[in-house]
Amino acid sequence: MEIKKGDIVGRKSYGKDIIFYVSKIIKVKNGKSYAILKGIDYRIEADAELSDLEKIDKTELETSKRGIERKIKKHIERKVKEAIKIRDTRNTVANGLILHLDGDKRYTQKSQKYYNKLGLRAIVKNIPENRQPQVIR
Repeated sequence: MEIKKGDIVGRKSYGKDIIFYVSKIIKVKNGKSYAILKGIDYRIEADAELSDLEKIDKTELETSKRGIERKIKKHIERKVKEAIKIRDTRNTVANGLILHLDGDKRYTQKSQKYYNKLGLRAIVKNIPENRQPQVIR
């Protein structure tokens, strides 16, 4: 089964622990081909030989996404409870604003979705990392 740009894959050598999409394929002089991979659920970039990759079917992808979303939801709920407890013990009002800058558009959108779900006030901007120092004052 041929791996091509845009495919959803897992690395066999890592037990398909992280699901990626193939962003680029590179052929090197020794005849081997490598894929540049970007994480679907985690903000990670990796490379792997094409022979180490296995395509992920829709069922496996959905199962993984549900598992990741449960983990993230539990983590966020725990952090919100901790923050509420601290706020209540200090008898203060929570009126902060989150500024989230990210160079990856997919994660910018995903983060905005989670902030909205939690009812948190957030400004989320998609700005390439190399431009962020000029944007922040």
